[in-house]
Order: sequence, then C-alpha cells, then structure tokens
Amino acid sequence: MDRSRNRDRSRDRDNEYIEKLIKLNRVAKVVKGGRRFSFSALTVVGDRKGRVGYGFGKANDVAEAIRKSIEKAKKNMITVAMKQETLPHAITGEFKSAKVMLKPASPGTGIIAGGPVRAVMEACGINDILSKSLGSKNTMNIVKAVFAGFENILDAKEVAANRGKTISEMWG
Repeated sequence: MDRSRNRDRSRDRDNEYIEKLIKLNRVAKVVKGGRRFSFSALTVVGDRKGRVGYGFGKANDVAEAIRKSIEKAKKNMITVAMKQETLPHAITGEFKSAKVMLKPASPGTGIIAGGPVRAVMEACGINDILSKSLGSKNTMNIVKAVFAGFENILDAKEVAANRGKTISEMWG
C-alpha cells in the first residue's frame, strides 16, 4: 500500500494544517554528574493553500520540543501569493549567508528543491517550483531565507494598480 501517505497523515493533528519536522538536534551540556541532554526542533506548518509558518522549540525531551516548535510555527504564519500552484515570479531570499533562489515552473514539474526548501513548499501548497540553495548549508538559515524571499513577492493587485491596468490584462 502507500505508506508515505499514512506517515503524513499521522502528523496532521487538525485536518487544516500539515506539520513537517525539518530538523531535530540533540545538545549535550556537561555538568558535574555527567552529560545533560536537551533537544531543539525546527518545524514548518502550512495549510497547503498558501499559508505557512516556521517555528523553533527547545526542551528537555523530544516531544515537548516538537510541540513548542509547532505552536510557534502556527503563531508566525504568513500568506504567500501564488499563481495556480507555483509562484507568480522568480525571487531570491537571503538571510545571513544563506541564499535561496526560487523560480516558478510549469504545471507537472514538481518540487525541484532540497530538504528544508522542499518541506516549506509542500506545507505551503506550492507543487511546481525550481529552487537552488546557495551559500550556507545551515538548515535554520535556509528556512529563514525562503521566508525572506516570500516577503519580496509582488502583489498582483498592487502592480496592476501602479501600471494602470487590470489584473486580467497583466496575467491573461
């Protein structure tokens, strides 16, 4: 049967949001009695309709770290402008030394992206996109660079109003 589909369903607590764990990190602090471990989790939450957010949580056990990160992701959700199931235009997002190039793709292309970028796009609902991650390979900074790129997407209504045209004249 299709096991991958069942795995995604288990992370869907509410039917409206999909939750993806991007990175789970174990940190050891050396204390007098030995090592004390704590965990940090980076997750992305989206509704597959253009709303997406990321969160970072830390705790002494894995489940609590994931729960905290999901709560923060739901608080920090943004709306991404989409054209069908792709982006309206090419964008570049930068955060510190991480740089992510995102290009719209024709229907049927799929998500051509690496780990963290792919998780963000799946949660957002973007199904056709080309991407390239440049510079830093730090997962957290790559996710922040994607969200910085989302902030630079031009709104179709604003662009049409500035040019004195209707949206249908511009987008066809």
